[in-house]
Amino acid sequence: MTRPPVLLRPVVPADLDSLVELHTRARTAYYRAGGLPAAEIDTPDGPARRREGWARSIRSPTRTVRCALRNDTVVGVVAMGPPLVPGNEPVLVGELYQIHVLPGQWGQGIGGQLHAAFLRFLRDAALPTGRVEAWERNHRAQAFYARHGWRPDGHRRPGPAGGCYVRMRLDPDAR
Repeated sequence: MTRPPVLLRPVVPADLDSLVELHTRARTAYYRAGGLPAAEIDTPDGPARRREGWARSIRSPTRTVRCALRNDTVVGVVAMGPPLVPGNEPVLVGELYQIHVLPGQWGQGIGGQLHAAFLRFLRDAALPTGRVEAWERNHRAQAFYARHGWRPDGHRRPGPAGGCYVRMRLDPDAR
């Protein structure tokens, strides 16, 4: 039996509840897999913070957010734009803020489609370099990015449970 196709489209305000639910389920899965205790995975204000963050991204004139739909259900999301924390580099970097795929949909190529949307974003904005951060214990995400040509750039910042977020860079033209 073949699966229905996945369609990518720009996110609209009506997608907000679906994005928060998708993000909550995906982050719960990867933090749990990384050994983060349940009490630390989600705090009482977590859903409200995610809701505000996604609402801000949807409204932002500088951020691009696309969702993946299968049978009119949001099964993935990608958010991208200029670096959230500017570095010393000139404005030649596009940041992949987040890719999330509904855990029951992992391994079906949705993440690859969302990643391709990020590559189109870089190309359309004439940005030669991509940047992303992944929690060092999220081995699934790091393997995904490595398969797509991302490499650690040496920058790390503190993350949950004594782990760090590892920054990775992508130079699509170098591939």
